[in-house]
Amino acid sequence: MSTFEVRWLTAFLDFPADEFGSEVTFWRAIAGSTVSPPRGDKRQFATLEPFNGDPHLRVQRLESGDGGVHLDLHVDDLEAAVVEAGRLGAEEVHRYPDVVTMRSPGGFVFCLVPWEGQKTRSRPIRWPGDTISIIDQVSIDIPARVFETECEFWQRLTGWELTDNDSPMFRHLDRPNHITIRILLQRIDSGEIGGHVDLASTHPADEVSRHEDWGAEVLAEFPNWTVMADPTGRRYCITSRNPRTGELPTA
Repeated sequence: MSTFEVRWLTAFLDFPADEFGSEVTFWRAIAGSTVSPPRGDKRQFATLEPFNGDPHLRVQRLESGDGGVHLDLHVDDLEAAVVEAGRLGAEEVHRYPDVVTMRSPGGFVFCLVPWEGQKTRSRPIRWPGDTISIIDQVSIDIPARVFETECEFWQRLTGWELTDNDSPMFRHLDRPNHITIRILLQRIDSGEIGGHVDLASTHPADEVSRHEDWGAEVLAEFPNWTVMADPTGRRYCITSRNPRTGELPTA
């Protein structure tokens, strides 16, 4: 039995140094947030501050690499969480005084960090025209060869129920109601494990237009989601999920 609890989740957007300023501007705009003062020994971190609730989105300037997205799991017992993650097959990558970077059995990078009292879920933003939206989900995109292993790992690490979606491509973890970020597990045919963020919107077509005005581009359209690329080509999705509950509309 686990001796720790996941109390909060943060989605961390990792940007290459030469894209950091423009990327933060774009993501701040579509999130409807403000940006905290930079922090870190190289001023490489900042928080996208919501207008209500505790922050669930942060940004990082990378010294090298293409960037991407990772999860921070805020736990009430850091060392117990590290031990349990290792027992479940994760690999420790880096250790700092208050952050342990790990890699899941399938290769997805995440961090374990101490919980600092976050407990209030952010409310969605209401935009002109009455569209309501929120960036509220991290999709872990998992090659089919390791999909079952990865799903089991995340279910056991968080202790949250693993739920099948309508499509066999997707499963999600039933997070506690106070946590803003959802974890979606998406099976992909091939390639390497990765991740992207999803946005829930009451009026996806209006949301897409707003993002295009900020320089994003539509890559593909599906019945319940639209695949977008931000101004630097980073992929994300605008979905028709309920921004308050995270659930897809019923037929």
